[in-house]
Amino acid sequence: MIKRVLTLALAAALAVPAFAQDEAPASVVEKFKTMYPKTTFKEIRKSQVSGLYEVVMGENIAYTDESGRYFIFGHLFDMQQQVDLTAQRKLDSKKTEFPAQQLGQAIKTVKGDGSRILAVFSDPDCPYCKQLEGELARLDNVTIYTFLYPLESLHPEAKTKAVSVWCAPNKAKAWSELMLAGKKPKLVACNNPVNDNLVLGSKLGVVGTPTLIAADGRVLPGSAPAEKIDQWLNAGKPGAPAAAQEATQ
Repeated sequence: MIKRVLTLALAAALAVPAFAQDEAPASVVEKFKTMYPKTTFKEIRKSQVSGLYEVVMGENIAYTDESGRYFIFGHLFDMQQQVDLTAQRKLDSKKTEFPAQQLGQAIKTVKGDGSRILAVFSDPDCPYCKQLEGELARLDNVTIYTFLYPLESLHPEAKTKAVSVWCAPNKAKAWSELMLAGKKPKLVACNNPVNDNLVLGSKLGVVGTPTLIAADGRVLPGSAPAEKIDQWLNAGKPGAPAAAQEATQ
């Protein structure tokens, strides 16, 4: 009977428009937690289909009814709007806060009209970060804020290089020469935001380098081809945080 209810509910999604999602009742949340004590539920809320709940467990999203006995793992589509609702939720779950108030802690590079906004957390000794810099150099019409994010546990000399880059007369040039040409900056020290960047990255959920954050909070971990980054930036919601928009002017 429950399987039939779930099947009918999914079928209903093809015929009815989506409605705003709300959190599941506390009684349902507690019931699921009691039924599955070893499972970490990141979020439980009503789905776009009446009678079904959307359950987020780590990177996984499932759908179930109030009984919590049967879970459907797969993608839920709104056929009228031609939208993959599950894919959108996965993207939303990976969002963080764009560091609009901390842009002064980053190296600013403007390409073309600078209309698109991108924050990058990067380690000067990270090979994937160096690979990424070559791809970022191919982008156009973007403002890139590079937050120096040395992971000393992996790269013992990275923090010294990061500080030297920040203290260079031309930060952007020193960073580009280091990452693209292997030219080390002169070893100097000054007041710098490197430690603050480490705190900021941890707060935003940065667990590795490179990590890219779009103006709308979407996160792209690791290096990627310029074409993919370009498409990813264009897929975001229009507009950027006010602080970021002002910083590009």
